[in-house]
Amino acid sequence: MAIGLSALGYCAAVLLEATFYQAYQTWSFEQELHGKTRLLSGFGNPHESRAVRGANSNAPGTITPESAAPFLVGKLEIPRLGLVTMVFEGVDAGTLRRAVGHIPDTALPGEPGNVAIAGHRDTFFRPLRNIHKGDEIALTTMRGRYRYRVESINVVSPDDTQVLEPSSRPILTLVTCYPFYFVGAAPKRLVVRGQLVDG
Repeated sequence: MAIGLSALGYCAAVLLEATFYQAYQTWSFEQELHGKTRLLSGFGNPHESRAVRGANSNAPGTITPESAAPFLVGKLEIPRLGLVTMVFEGVDAGTLRRAVGHIPDTALPGEPGNVAIAGHRDTFFRPLRNIHKGDEIALTTMRGRYRYRVESINVVSPDDTQVLEPSSRPILTLVTCYPFYFVGAAPKRLVVRGQLVDG
């Protein structure tokens, strides 16, 4: 019983940390997004926003995914599912415990190619179990807001890296473990792919 209670307490603590982290990062991102014009005029200021500097690769003191700790990519939303989560660079355990992660070496939002994002099936990406073709996915960054329309939903093996390969089309790929209700390490991956919608 003591071990069970300890495990439940740990899970509750992790979820609570993730909830507060998301709430703070969302608030901070919204503040910076609404004040972007003012902040962008201050490039070179050592106190300016890390996320805003990262949005402009030509800015002095640019923060890139390689140098940021952590690098905020933006906010991911799937309105029909009520999914809202912040996206950070990387897929290490610490990042995926508190957010979803942009997979390194794939395109960043606003760049041509395949933008790939991974998340845990039992936390932020759990709503993906109800995803449908045609659903809209929005990805908001300091560079702009990008809208995607889900065009395919597939279950693949963990070693199927083709889903992360570059694309000539602007696409978004979401990856999570599958099945959602599997106990232990899930044997498959759910891959949701969306095509960028103009306008």
